[in-house]
Amino acid sequence: MAPTRLATRLAAPQPGWVVEADAVVVGSGIAGLTAALELRTRVPRVLLVTKDTLASGSTVWAQGGVAAALDPTDSPVAHLQDTLVAGVGLCDPRAVEVLVTEGPARVRELVARGAVFDRGSDGELSLTREGGHHADRIAHAGGDATGAEISRALVAQIEAVRDDPGIEVIEHALVLDVLTGPAGPDGRPGRACGVTLHVIGEGSRDGVGAALGRAVVLATGGIGQVYRSSTNPVQATGDGIAAALRAGATLGDVEFVQFHPTVLWLGSGVKGQLTLVSEAVRGEGALLLDTDGVRFMPDVHPMAELAPRDVVAKAILQRMAETGSDHVWLDARHLGADFLRRRFPTIHERLSDHGIDMTTELIPVAPAQHYHSGGVVTDIVGRTTVPGLYAAGEVACTGVHGANRLASNSLLEGLVFAHRAARHIAGAVASGALPATDPEERPGDAALVAAASRARVQRIATDGPGVLRSGDGLSRAVTALAAVPTDAHLRVDDGRRLAAPQVAEWETTNIHQVATVLTAAALAREESRGGHVRTDFPQRDDERWRLRLELAVDPDGALTARRAPIV
Repeated sequence: MAPTRLATRLAAPQPGWVVEADAVVVGSGIAGLTAALELRTRVPRVLLVTKDTLASGSTVWAQGGVAAALDPTDSPVAHLQDTLVAGVGLCDPRAVEVLVTEGPARVRELVARGAVFDRGSDGELSLTREGGHHADRIAHAGGDATGAEISRALVAQIEAVRDDPGIEVIEHALVLDVLTGPAGPDGRPGRACGVTLHVIGEGSRDGVGAALGRAVVLATGGIGQVYRSSTNPVQATGDGIAAALRAGATLGDVEFVQFHPTVLWLGSGVKGQLTLVSEAVRGEGALLLDTDGVRFMPDVHPMAELAPRDVVAKAILQRMAETGSDHVWLDARHLGADFLRRRFPTIHERLSDHGIDMTTELIPVAPAQHYHSGGVVTDIVGRTTVPGLYAAGEVACTGVHGANRLASNSLLEGLVFAHRAARHIAGAVASGALPATDPEERPGDAALVAAASRARVQRIATDGPGVLRSGDGLSRAVTALAAVPTDAHLRVDDGRRLAAPQVAEWETTNIHQVATVLTAAALAREESRGGHVRTDFPQRDDERWRLRLELAVDPDGALTARRAPIV
C-alpha cells in the first residue's frame, strides 16, 4: 500500500485583515469558554473565536453530568481507579491524577461562576451514578440538561465582559489553519503564532482574516460528522484536529472512537445528529432488553447495564446479531412517570417529538458515534508538540481517557485542562517564553475536497473504522479515501472548477483528513481494546499493544506513525 500523504494547509484566499492578541482561543464549549475566562484576567488581550454562536457546540448537548469526587464518602483515588479501568490500560496515570484531584475544585468554581446544579432537600449537590463508576459522583443540572446549564453560565460570564477591551469575541468564524513561524533545522513547522479564519457572514469581520497571537488554544470539540450519523452537532467536523495535524502537531489515540450504547434508533437510513438517551437513565435503573424482551447485560458484566460504554455497546451489537435485529430496547417504565418527567425532562421531550412516551413505552436504541477519546497530543498543561499551540477538551489527547472515556469525565477534562493551559500561557507570556512570531507559509500541498464528496467520505468512515472493524474493511477504506480528489480547486470539468474554497469544502477537507488518519491508526492497531474493536483481532494484546499510536505529517506531507510507551 502506498504511503499516505496529506496536505499541510487548506486552499484558501490570502487573509484580507489582521487582528492581534496575546492568546487566541478557538471554540466556545466548556474548554474554550473556561480558557478564555481564565486568560482574560491574566494576559493583556485575548481573542475568542467560535464557529457558530457562543452557545453552540457539543457542551450544550451533554445530558448526563460532570463527574467529580464531591461526596465525603467518595475519593479522588476511587475516581482515578474507575477511570483507569475504563481506559483499558492506556490512560496516562499522571493526567488522570491531575483530573481527579483538581476536578472537585474546578466544579466548585463552576458553581461560583453561576452554574446551578441540582440539589437535594438538604441543599447538597444531588449526585448520581453512571456506567463504570462505583460511587455516586455525577453532578447534574436541570435533570438531564447539564451541558446546557454549564454553557449558559459560562456564556453569561463572557457576555458580562464583552465591552472589556482586553477580550474580543468573533462568532460565526471557521478556523482554517494554524499559522506557524520559520521552520526548524529538521524542516518541521515553527512555533504557532495565530490562525487564519473565515467569518461566515454574521461575525464582526468578513471573509478570510488572520488572528495573530503568542499562543493558540484549540478547543474545537470532536469529529462526529466524520461518520454518517452521530450524537454530535453539525459543527463537529474535526476542524481543530485537522488544523493541528497540518501545522505539524502529533495526534494520539485517534483510533479510539466511543460509540454511545443508547442512541435513539429511528431506522437504518437516518443521518445527521441523533438523539442521545443518556447513560444516566441506566444509572437510575433502566434496563436493556433484546427484541425478545430478554435482559442480557447481567450475563455480560458484573456491573450489568452500568458496565463501561465499550462493553455495553459491544454487547448490544452482539445481541442484535444473535436476534437478527437492528436495535434493542431500553426499558425505564418501572421508574415511574413522575420521576422520569422530573429527572429527564429533556430526554422525555425529545422522545415525545418522535412519538415515544418513555413513561409507558420501550425506547428503541442502538450504538452510534458519540465521543473521540483521541486527539492532539498534549502534556498536563495543555501544550502540544508545536511550541505555542495548546489544546483542551475533546480535541485534545491528554491521556485521561485511554481507550475508552469513563462516563461524564469529558466535561471535567475540559474544565481542568483548559484551566491549566490558561495558567501556563499566562505565565509564559509574562516571562517572555512565548515571543511574538511572524508567520511563514509552510511548504507542501494545499488541499480542497469538494463538498459533494462528504457523503462518500462519511460512508467510507462508517463502513471502515466504524463500530466493528476488520483488516480487510480498513484496507478498503484506506484505498477509497486515497481515491477522493483533494485538489478540487485545481480540477476543471466541462469548463468549471470542481470546487472553490468555501465553508462546505473546507469542512469536507477536514473530515477527509481526519477519516484518513483515523483509518490508518485503526488498521495499524491489531487488537481489540476499548472503543477499537477488530473482528479479526478480537482479543486485547497487552504484550504488543499497551502503547499509544502517535501520528504526524512530516515536512514532505507523508503520514508517519510511532509507538509511544505508556509511562
